[in-house]
Amino acid sequence: MAQPHLQSGQIGSVLPLGSAMRTTPSYALLKARQLEVMRLVLLAGKSMPEHQVTGEITVQCLEGIIEFRAGADLRIMQAGDFLHLDGRELHSLTAREDASLLLTICLSPI
Repeated sequence: MAQPHLQSGQIGSVLPLGSAMRTTPSYALLKARQLEVMRLVLLAGKSMPEHQVTGEITVQCLEGIIEFRAGADLRIMQAGDFLHLDGRELHSLTAREDASLLLTICLSPI
């Protein structure tokens, strides 16, 4: 069953999933007119192929280790790391170990 999106003022959790990560799919916490917030779960060895989105994004690693590639740059992200990426920048992700991320996408770029 799909996770319902959070309503205005509703509290949601982004605590680490720990052992539940292997059975928790990625899901959107919020999708509004200008903003989408997702918990992205990538198990070790899994990738999100190179892609781009129109608006800016932020990525916060909640747990695990991720290889985040933007253009020729490779960044290794671990729990507590945060990055911002301009819109339309090609990027990809690969999990070095089971990982979950908080992903924010600006849907209405200026």
